[in-house]
Amino acid sequence: MAESHVLGQKGESLAATYLEEAGYKIRHKNWKSGRKELDIVAENKDFIVFAEVKTRTGNFPDQHPGELVSREKQRMIQFAAEDYMRKYEITKENRFDVIIIKSYGRSMEIEHIPYAFYPALR
Repeated sequence: MAESHVLGQKGESLAATYLEEAGYKIRHKNWKSGRKELDIVAENKDFIVFAEVKTRTGNFPDQHPGELVSREKQRMIQFAAEDYMRKYEITKENRFDVIIIKSYGRSMEIEHIPYAFYPALR
């Protein structure tokens, strides 16, 4: 398995643990709808949260969350989220978060950005 894939899996696991410790229930990890995938689907009393996890190593410039998740990726996440909401008949309000895992060798830092992007109007 490629090192970047292993790092990504570690980041997603760390993000899920972070969300659980913050009071969220993890509904699914790596949920797929066709070729579309949701990294983490979590829930609290107010929201269904579709979290995209980005794991980075070393020194890298700070970026706005919108720059980390391309417009095309945002669209794919939104389509998958619609499929998810429909499949599980969820009517609760949803939001799209980005969780950034910054890896510095043995230490990692987590940055959670709620409302990182909004559904595109159609």
